[in-house]
Amino acid sequence: MSYVFPPAANSSLPVAGTEQRFPVRRVFCVGRNYAEHAREMGAADQAEGLEPPFFFMKPGDAVVSGEGEVAVNYPPLTSNLHHEIELVVALGSGGANVTVDAAKAMIFGYAVGLDLTRRDLQARAKEKGHPWDMGKGFDQSAVSGVVQPAAQIGHPAAGRIWLSVNGQIRQEGDLDQMMWKVADVIANLSTFVRLEAGDLIYTGTPAGVGPIVPGDRLEAGVDGVAGLRVRIV
Repeated sequence: MSYVFPPAANSSLPVAGTEQRFPVRRVFCVGRNYAEHAREMGAADQAEGLEPPFFFMKPGDAVVSGEGEVAVNYPPLTSNLHHEIELVVALGSGGANVTVDAAKAMIFGYAVGLDLTRRDLQARAKEKGHPWDMGKGFDQSAVSGVVQPAAQIGHPAAGRIWLSVNGQIRQEGDLDQMMWKVADVIANLSTFVRLEAGDLIYTGTPAGVGPIVPGDRLEAGVDGVAGLRVRIV
């Protein structure tokens, strides 16, 4: 097979304890999966568990990662870039209409991720009933640390999730506060699309999202998984 031009290389994530890398296929994100975050975003019904999870996507090539401090460019056309710390699930196999009981077997590993949001663009899109794509799916909007294989760390269901900006804690919660647990998220998402190996799922963020600017240094972590360091440039 020949191409008009060489196809772009896949984004990939480092895998802890190995020289191998995890190839990224697609990026799915769960919206408002922590009640307090849903409340701070004005989504009372979501906070009370009266609505099912909803999903949005980022392009696979929006992923930026690395070991050590990850440099992330401040995106254009925004004056209100927000941080959202999340547990990331990396799938090693796929399926459609997966049961909750079968979901864990699909998981290759976990990482600490940062869902960056151009909040002003997102807000304008919401007001007009437009898609969120340009508020959520821009270049380098999906930051991820090293993937920790589930074979090594198990499947974390509880533990502190946190983020600081320039040494000041901004977000703090616990994985057990997720309204939709990881296996439930996978099972529900697999009714919409057939999931595949290489898919990443950002599982939602606790309360405390807020603005960041060039020069800010972010540190974050999920107990039992890993940490993440980011510099906005």
